[in-house]
Amino acid sequence: MPAKYILSEYLEQAMSEALYDKLEDGTFTGKIPACKGVIAFGTTLRECEDELRSTLEDWILVGLKLGHPLPVIGGIDLNKEPIRESVDAV
Repeated sequence: MPAKYILSEYLEQAMSEALYDKLEDGTFTGKIPACKGVIAFGTTLRECEDELRSTLEDWILVGLKLGHPLPVIGGIDLNKEPIRESVDAV
């Protein structure tokens, strides 16, 4: 069974909700509605997608560090306290 990484899964779920628009000048903009303030621009759709992913990664890490509430996406709630197992369980 492949390993499951919660942050990677959250990132992929959020990116699947991304909305893109082509602007009048031919460039692109992307946003993730559930993630307020996560927006990116690019000269190509691919560049815009890459910028959006990078912006989302930074947004998640800053949110976690500062204790900001993050939206539940794809059933993944990063706001929960982590469950820690005792060292004896390992």
